[in-house]
Amino acid sequence: MPGPWRSASAVPGPAMSGDTNRVVRVDIENPGVVRYHPDVEREIQVAIFDLIEENAFAPDAGHFDHVPDGPYALVLRAQGRQLVFEISTEAGAAVGELPLPMTPFRKTIKDYFTICESYYEAIRTASPSQIEAIDMGRRGLHNEGSEKLRELLSGKIGIDHDTARRLFTLICALHFRA
Repeated sequence: MPGPWRSASAVPGPAMSGDTNRVVRVDIENPGVVRYHPDVEREIQVAIFDLIEENAFAPDAGHFDHVPDGPYALVLRAQGRQLVFEISTEAGAAVGELPLPMTPFRKTIKDYFTICESYYEAIRTASPSQIEAIDMGRRGLHNEGSEKLRELLSGKIGIDHDTARRLFTLICALHFRA
């Protein structure tokens, strides 16, 4: 594995013929993390697997200089105060990089982490109705982050709701530090 970062990838299988507006490989580069906690690693792997299994991902030719047909490979990384989407084709042809500001996500991610801690604590001690209430709040914050992502990607990369949710999970992983 190159460099001091943790990379997470999954490739369940080849894309179907004609299935070009999708991601078939995802890598997370987070130089601040040598190794994730096993629970976090599992969440990342599940998000990547689910993303690759079913997603809609279409780089906009009006934003990038050249958009070859996919399927695509995606590298997500934090670079300074930006989230960077590095996009290439499955065969390795560069599409381009898309830097996005992290600022719009910071409060949502902070609140999401806080409620996730409450959720995991509640699982051990709370009643089913209390757990359900906390989980509803957790899902609401996750949806909020996903919608922010869709807004920031509008006109640059077309994604659907489920793809945005899975990508938001991976963006959250970039906020973990060693």
